[in-house]
Amino acid sequence: MSRRRRTTVIAALLLPLTLAGCSTTPEPDRKATGAAPGFPYTVDNCGVKTTYQAPPRRAVTMNQHVTEVMLELGLEKSLVGTAFLDDRVLPEYAKAYGEIPVLAKEYPSKEKLLTANPDFVYGGYASAFKTEDGRTRAELKKTGIDTRLNLENCTTERTTLDDVYREVEEVGRTFGVGDRAQRWITEARAVVAATGTTLTGRAPVPVFVYDNGDKTAFTAGGRGIGNELITRAGGRNVFADLDKAFGDATWEEVVARKPEVIVIYDYGSVTVAQKKRKLLTDPALKDVPAVRNKRFAVLPLSDAVLGVRAPAAISKLAAQLAR
Repeated sequence: MSRRRRTTVIAALLLPLTLAGCSTTPEPDRKATGAAPGFPYTVDNCGVKTTYQAPPRRAVTMNQHVTEVMLELGLEKSLVGTAFLDDRVLPEYAKAYGEIPVLAKEYPSKEKLLTANPDFVYGGYASAFKTEDGRTRAELKKTGIDTRLNLENCTTERTTLDDVYREVEEVGRTFGVGDRAQRWITEARAVVAATGTTLTGRAPVPVFVYDNGDKTAFTAGGRGIGNELITRAGGRNVFADLDKAFGDATWEEVVARKPEVIVIYDYGSVTVAQKKRKLLTDPALKDVPAVRNKRFAVLPLSDAVLGVRAPAAISKLAAQLAR
């Protein structure tokens, strides 16, 4: 998608677009013009309005999917710190990621965060700005630090791919690389459209997402991007009526809704094999069609949150649902 996006899926789907030609117009030389193009730029992000006179120069990302947005846009030189991986970064980002200081395995303390001297902090989840940790957006603003929160945390309706495109566009404009963002959006739309053509005539497959849980099932509800990915991949989220991005469901509800495929989110210390074993050996689930027929699909958690992996994740999931 950007100069880094070289995955097999995207290369195959976008070959016609590539052959048609892509813009190679260089970005304006800021030193020559004396001002950053596209500034001042004002954005209202999750209720916080910020006007940027120039791109942030010392950014810190907290949560993997927002780190990957920055790397996809070629902004690694703007990053002075990062924190909190859910799984491995994509191979095409590995080299750039390896050059960024990791401030903490999970969230850094406010004191540790401030040692990086950031002028911008980008959080993937609301927990990145928890009040009890002293890292609220308002507190950081008092110290001269601007912030951004991933849009999945503040959409008032169901999260869609339009929110993905908006996230990338706004980050691109904030950092003065709006043209890179627009190229990514154009190519992302093409990938999604290409996947859609493969679904013609296929009835939606009832899908249950198993994130984690023992006494209850922690699953994807209807408000998050996970629901959109399932729909775009040819599925029907059986818990789409759960008015949250993620939430708990009883196992009795799982049985009653008869999913034909279970999508397992892969992250953390509990492996996919362990999650499958739990589902396959629970007597209460023996009559669930997906369990009875051993129909499972797997997505890394980083594929299932609002970020630049979304278009390829739809293609990946569509292929698994078609089996």
